[in-house]
Amino acid sequence: MLSHLFAPDTPVVESGSDEAVIATVVSVVDGDTIRVEIDGVNETVRYIGIDTPEPYRDGEPACYSKEATDKNRELVQGREVRLETDVENRDRFDRLLRYVYVDDVLVNDVLLRSGYAATLTIWPNTAKQRMFADSESAARQNDVGLWSECE
Repeated sequence: MLSHLFAPDTPVVESGSDEAVIATVVSVVDGDTIRVEIDGVNETVRYIGIDTPEPYRDGEPACYSKEATDKNRELVQGREVRLETDVENRDRFDRLLRYVYVDDVLVNDVLLRSGYAATLTIWPNTAKQRMFADSESAARQNDVGLWSECE
């Protein structure tokens, strides 16, 4: 298990989806987007329910974008991940929409709880909305990550 990468209070979240697939992360685009290989096919995956600061929008990296990207890379780069669906399969940019797990740890939630991401609820993909809101709230209350570094 990769527990050394996650904070001691990171909850283990069991996946309940029959739609989950195993993929290998080939690259990290930013804090909430990765490229994976699934059965020999490369796909871009956008994490459901979270939003990290953008490293490339408006010509200047957003506050804490490098840290979010680096943390995502530390958590998933080169690893096998389990990808779980919600309601929609793809977004308008043709990226797969997924909850991303390393072992039984939900990476989307780790990024929220550690202050690298904010919640981004887009209906109908709301299965983990309450858990994500609680994780963001805890990060804000503990003044961690972007909540302490960015205005």
